[in-house]
Amino acid sequence: MDLSTVVGLVVGLVALLVGMTLKGVTPDALLNPAAILIIIGGTVAAVVIAFPMNELKRVPKLFKIIFTQQKLTSDADLIRLFSSWADVARREGLLALEAKTDEIEDPFLKSGLGLAIDGQNADYIRDVLSEEVEAMQERHSVGALIFSQAGTYAPTLGVLGAVVGLIAALSDMNNIDALGYAISAAFVATLLGIFTGYVLWHPFSNKLVRKSKEEVRQKTMVIEGILSVLEGEAPRVIEQKLASYLSVEDRKKLATDGDGKGAGQVVEET
Repeated sequence: MDLSTVVGLVVGLVALLVGMTLKGVTPDALLNPAAILIIIGGTVAAVVIAFPMNELKRVPKLFKIIFTQQKLTSDADLIRLFSSWADVARREGLLALEAKTDEIEDPFLKSGLGLAIDGQNADYIRDVLSEEVEAMQERHSVGALIFSQAGTYAPTLGVLGAVVGLIAALSDMNNIDALGYAISAAFVATLLGIFTGYVLWHPFSNKLVRKSKEEVRQKTMVIEGILSVLEGEAPRVIEQKLASYLSVEDRKKLATDGDGKGAGQVVEET
């Protein structure tokens, strides 16, 4: 589970409910069926209109990505893996790495190594793998855009809900007490629209963008590692080159002993 997503949601809800209570508003004021219908139903309708169904089918998977921890092989393990491959390739030849392909679970890494073993040149391998990364980025950007658009629609629909509520409230002004309650209830739609837009949908979009960038960064690192092994670079040179992708803290971890076991076992691509 992605702890930051859960913590953020809990803090956001608590802040809203406590803030309402401090202002003298009871939390049950949010239980306004008309406002909920306009905001949630309207946002869903707008998103469905804006995107084709084949893209909307990925929404359940996108929620899973948002609420689960990203499972990527550590960069240090990947670097040690490429270092060990480079050592084998320099001593026994590139074909000696063919036995390693069965140990790799990550399709991207396995595909890249396979191309290198098959004798493809560096430019071809870079082009093929880079196109795969670009296609993945496109899929990810569409997913993030769905939530970003929902975050744009929801606050505006909140204004629409408030207008509908005010029309209903002002249609009967004989009872002043009831009028005051009706007007306050009308603004619940605005509250829900702003809250869902800026505490849920936009942050969800940003979370998807950040996870996508991390995956792209590691795949770029994989491309450089494969090409370095193909070109016969020394293990130490490869370590220094790929270490540029790491933070200072991770570079220190890389310096510790490790055999890189399991480095090819990256989970399925999103």
